[in-house]
Amino acid sequence: MNELPALSYSDRMDRVILLAMEEILGHAEVEALLPLALPPIHPGQPPGNDQDAEFTRPSLSRLQAAFETAYGIHAGRGLLLRVGRACIKYCLREFGSELGLTDLAFRLLPLPTRIRTGSEKLAGLFNRISEESVQLEVDERYTTWNFLRCPLCRERHSDSPCCVVAVGLLQEGLFWVSGGRNYLVEETKCIACGDSACTIVIDRTPMS
Repeated sequence: MNELPALSYSDRMDRVILLAMEEILGHAEVEALLPLALPPIHPGQPPGNDQDAEFTRPSLSRLQAAFETAYGIHAGRGLLLRVGRACIKYCLREFGSELGLTDLAFRLLPLPTRIRTGSEKLAGLFNRISEESVQLEVDERYTTWNFLRCPLCRERHSDSPCCVVAVGLLQEGLFWVSGGRNYLVEETKCIACGDSACTIVIDRTPMS
């Protein structure tokens, strides 16, 4: 059976995630994890080379799985959550200006408007720079992110939702947008668990 093609982000977003991983683990630890995240070599399949970037490039789903293999599921996902939170700093450096998120006009918007506008801009970014398909649903209290295609759990099978980097990224994004408030962010469905989409629900009532 042929493997499904790996979903990926752009090189810019890959750089954001790798910088965040190095911030949390250190360069040497990340380098040690990368071989665990490379596609498996099948019998009769020629080895990759520098010109075959798609073959040798580790997918994000395999990289997340490598964390769980190296550190255990609980500790690995704890580290991935921290990686997701660290991504925001590098996202703002890489994309903040073009999205208008670092403009004074955005910072002066009322908090509910900042959260809504920031969510829309971030979802639009994911749709533009990756093969993800993100749909937002907003009601009086909750913002729901539906990832119809998700590179974080592609080809994975899990007993529980495992797109931890995305959860951490949204947690820290809300913390930054709100000026230091914490919000409940929970992945309730995951393609790796057999669901039709990866669903992350945000309660817009701050916990603190």
